[in-house]
Amino acid sequence: MSSPSKIALFVDGANLYATAKTLGFDIDYKRLLSEFQSRGTLLRAFYYTATIEDQEYSSIRPLIDWLDYNGYTVVTKPTKEFIDAGGRRKVKGNMDIELAVNAMELAAHIDEMVLFSGDGDFRSLVEAVQRHGVRVTVISTIASQPPMIADELRRQADVFTDLIELQAKIGRNPSERPIARERESRNRPQQVPERQTIAGPKGNDSVLEE
Repeated sequence: MSSPSKIALFVDGANLYATAKTLGFDIDYKRLLSEFQSRGTLLRAFYYTATIEDQEYSSIRPLIDWLDYNGYTVVTKPTKEFIDAGGRRKVKGNMDIELAVNAMELAAHIDEMVLFSGDGDFRSLVEAVQRHGVRVTVISTIASQPPMIADELRRQADVFTDLIELQAKIGRNPSERPIARERESRNRPQQVPERQTIAGPKGNDSVLEE
């Protein structure tokens, strides 16, 4: 009898948030963990997000704290603020390097990598991990217009799973959505719509998770 597949999850927080929102549902991270624990031996579940340190209260903080105590390895770093060519204040938080380093460190110890992102910048990482004999599953969506996953990343993956196919297994019941979270989403800074577009297939420079 063959031993269970050793799996590691790599969740690009901003990208997954934007993808789920585009599809009209929220992620239940407890159910997500259970789903992949049932598929093999889950060695690690990484969650990557940038944080705004000078905010008095951040709506991402309760999620980060919950994930940290409930089976996830949370990797964060502070965002960088800059002024664009039009004089507008922008916030940037890219976690690509941190994710890539962790993936390469684990490549010799896992059978399958599951990447929750559509960011095309990860194509080279997927290719490098595959050279270690690791099977790579990429989870994003082609159900949106435009698709949230870059074509080059989808082609490189061993398996592509559309996030919409997992909604019944990892989606949160709308009736469980906290009222406070609804209020926070309405009170997000004005630049949120702009930053949300950044979290598509070509980048994950957003800090839009919940």
